[in-house]
Amino acid sequence: MNLNLGKKLAIALASTALTASLAAVTAPATAAPAGPAAECGVRSDGKLHCGNRAGAKGYAHRSYGSAVRGQMNTSFSWFSCWGRGDNHPGGNNVWYWTQLDNGQWGNMPAVDVHTSVDPAPGLREC
Repeated sequence: MNLNLGKKLAIALASTALTASLAAVTAPATAAPAGPAAECGVRSDGKLHCGNRAGAKGYAHRSYGSAVRGQMNTSFSWFSCWGRGDNHPGGNNVWYWTQLDNGQWGNMPAVDVHTSVDPAPGLREC
């Protein structure tokens, strides 16, 4: 009777291991985060709601040479509009206007906003 219980336990453990292995193989290597951070798009309020790099700086103008007004400590934010400025490491010159976590308004380079294309479709230019 103990042997039967041992076999059942071994089968259950093997089944669990197989299920976990299959889940790891079929899951995408870079799965999108669940919840609000997984989405990035312009909502009915006209703002772009999107993930961003936590700690990203917001600048007075669309240039790294302008004054830093603050930073975005959160990793999901909203952006009012976009405009062209200095080129940045993202490979373009698109900057997004937003209210930073300290309450100041600033421009964030698109390299720090997790959009799939810049400027974000449907967001107004400013």
